[in-house]
Formats: sequence, structure tokens, C-alpha cells
Amino acid sequence: MALDRLFNVARKEFSDHITSRRFIIILGLLLVISTISIYDGIENYNNSLEAYTEQLRYMEEFDDPYTSWMPQKPSIMYVFISMMSYMTMLGGILAIAIGFDLVSKEKETRSLKSLLSHPVYRDEIINGKALGGIGALGFAMALALAIAIAMLLIFSIVPTAEEFAAILVFGAVSLGFLLAYFAVALTMSTAAKESGNALIYTLVIFFAVSSLLPMFGAMAADAFAGDPPEAPEIPPMPTPVGRSVTATASGGSFVSTSSQEVVYGGTQDPAWREYEEEMQTYIEKRRLISDISNLLSPQMNYYTVAIAVTNPQLSSMIASPYDTATEEPAGLAGALGKVWMNIAALIVFPSAFFAATYVKFMRMDIR
Repeated sequence: MALDRLFNVARKEFSDHITSRRFIIILGLLLVISTISIYDGIENYNNSLEAYTEQLRYMEEFDDPYTSWMPQKPSIMYVFISMMSYMTMLGGILAIAIGFDLVSKEKETRSLKSLLSHPVYRDEIINGKALGGIGALGFAMALALAIAIAMLLIFSIVPTAEEFAAILVFGAVSLGFLLAYFAVALTMSTAAKESGNALIYTLVIFFAVSSLLPMFGAMAADAFAGDPPEAPEIPPMPTPVGRSVTATASGGSFVSTSSQEVVYGGTQDPAWREYEEEMQTYIEKRRLISDISNLLSPQMNYYTVAIAVTNPQLSSMIASPYDTATEEPAGLAGALGKVWMNIAALIVFPSAFFAATYVKFMRMDIR
């Protein structure tokens, strides 16, 4: 395989993609909706920032006794949360539109046979087509991120170095999600004889892994975990964890008063403690099955990783809903470390389809 011929094919495919009417229409719709979602996210961020400032002012003005608790400053990554939902739909459609007729159209027009009559090999053709499609999707994602960053700067919101790195990671994860369905479309285009059939097969897989698979995973989790444990009839009693003593002067003498501080995170009742342990075991059983099924769905993997990047605190709460311990917010590396399996799944899913496409194209009978 010669790199010059490979890049020539990739360059031609990239040029055909970004100049096609279909690509421009879907990309324009994606950018318009993304821009609207970014604008809404900026408004929500500004409202959250005002609420954060108001809380700090209240704590300083009234000398709030709970000074050890500090409100969390909102991150500009919240802006990209609303963009995430549009990317799963329009971005997936864009990826499918690029790949569903890359090979089948060549077979229908019988141009593939004439193409192979030139000094170019099969692996250079299929790899060049894949690289051209990846380049077009990367161009679309880069354009969407550029518009988002430009809007942040217009509204005088300047990302920090860590936030800028998180934006780039969000873009890379979004591109990985797009490549998943581009790989599926390219595989179906290679396997099907007509572009219409390739599109139908791709849409069936898209619907199956995005909707049916998570639904069946939830049903399997319910069947595997069984019925949830029943709560005791007696309400839980709060657990006193400490006693504070204060001294006040009264008529020249000191009078000490004591009060108990109550923590509602634990219970003294053994029945309730046993119920909490059983409920945690039940949730872990459900999560085991649902996580396995979700690893096969690019949507669920994308949601999990994107939430970890845009809102690490929410991601930790979803992962450990019964963990009441207060932890310091994890950085970007720590948040990605918790979802490494989903990141690996986003890499393995398109890689498997690209490999299937390569094998099928290399063995395809072209007459």
C-alpha cells in the first residue's frame, strides 16, 4: 500500500463529501441547532453563576455558620450538556449519510471496476474512502466546536486551560461517536448490493443499538436482580454523631450548654441498616447487567463519557448513588479514569466494523 495513492483517494473522497449538497444541508442543520443549544447553555451558565455569587455574598454578609460547606462554582462545560443530545441524533444522521453509499454507489454505477483498472490497490481504495469520511466528520466536529468557542468569547466567557482541554476531549468523544455509525454505514455499503438496502440495514442497526438494546438491558436487569427489597415499616431513627459545648457569660458566671449534632446519613435501627445494604446489593446487580448491555450501545457510551467530561459531579452521583461520603471534585483525568470502559467501547465498536469492511471489500467479487 503506497501512502501517496492512499492520500489521493482520501483527498478525493473528502472533497466529494464537503461539496455534496446532502452533507452541506445536514451539516448546516446540525450547526444551527448546536448554536441554539450553546446559546441556551450560556444563559443557564450565567444564571448558575449569579446564584453562586449570591450564595457567597450571603455567607459573607450573615456569617453563615456552615462556612466549611462551599457552593460549587459552575463550570462552562455545563454549556455543552444541551449540545450532547442534538449530537446523538443529527450527528448520527450525518455519519450515516456520509457512509451508506460510499461503496454501493460505486457498484451500482460500475465505476469500481474501472477504478481498480488504474494503478491502485483494493486496500488503498477502502482505506482512502474511510479516511476521507473520517476527515469530513472531523471537519464538521471542528466547525461545531469553533462556533461554540466563538460564542463563549462573544459573551465574555474565557475558558481556563483545563476547561479548554475538556472542550477538546468533548469534541474527540463526539467524533468517536460519529465514527461508530459511519463505520456501520460503511460496512453495510460494502455488504449490500444497492445503496437503498445499505441505508435500510444501517438504520435498523442504528435503531437497535440506540433504543432496543438499552431497553432490553433494563428488562434483563430487572429479571436478574428480582424484586427490590421492601422497606421496614418503622421509619429510621437519625444517628447523633457529636455533641457541641458552648459557654456564655451570665451575671459574672459561665453557663455551659450542650447540643447534639444529628447526621441523617446513617441509622441506628438494625432493620433499616440491613435494608440499606440489601438495596445497595440490588442496585449493583441491576447495574451489572445494564452496564454490559450499554457497552454495546454507542449512544449510552457517549452519554456516559460526555457527562463525565461536562459534569464530573453528576457522573459520580450516577455511578455511586448510595455513596454519601463527600469527596473533592475529580479533575478531568480522574473523571475519564472512571469511564475508561465506555471510552474503550467507543474505540472497539467502530474498529470492529472497519475491520469487517476491510475484509469484505478485499474478498468482494467485482465484475
